[in-house]
Amino acid sequence: MVTGLKSGDQSAMAALYDRYSSIVYSVALRVLGDTGAAEDVLQEVFLQLWRNPGAFDAARGSLGAWLAVITRNRAIDSLRKRRPETDIEDVVLSVAPDLAGDAERSRAAEKVRGVLVAMPAPQRSALEMAYFEGMSHSEIADKTGEPLGTIKTRIRSGLIALRKAFQTAQ
Repeated sequence: MVTGLKSGDQSAMAALYDRYSSIVYSVALRVLGDTGAAEDVLQEVFLQLWRNPGAFDAARGSLGAWLAVITRNRAIDSLRKRRPETDIEDVVLSVAPDLAGDAERSRAAEKVRGVLVAMPAPQRSALEMAYFEGMSHSEIADKTGEPLGTIKTRIRSGLIALRKAFQTAQ
């Protein structure tokens, strides 16, 4: 699919969007907590992929993981630029069901939860603050009172543990 995208094939882009849009949207929504902003990030991420498909390097990991990282970074950038807004009372969300994708994500989420539960609490906490709250390493160090190097080591060790769990499953 990515090779088709590199040649400008719109059907390849449509297939990639169908396969990965729910992951991208979920990550953006988790970081931003706002459906409209998450939809904007979703659009930006796929527009970036369409304009520059060569940015993805299959040798460094899967497309889904790459898109999730790009989405997380875009969402954090959006959070940092955001001005205080008034609450929107009625937000309608329309997403077509993807049962196979949902099952796959559910298994992956269960695996992540299992690895997180097995981690020492300080390591798990640092990972959660970085990836679910969108905090930088420096912000985590300030919040916890721990040295920056310690926070970086905890996050890196946690990510390595997660990577190992997914590599052994393949």
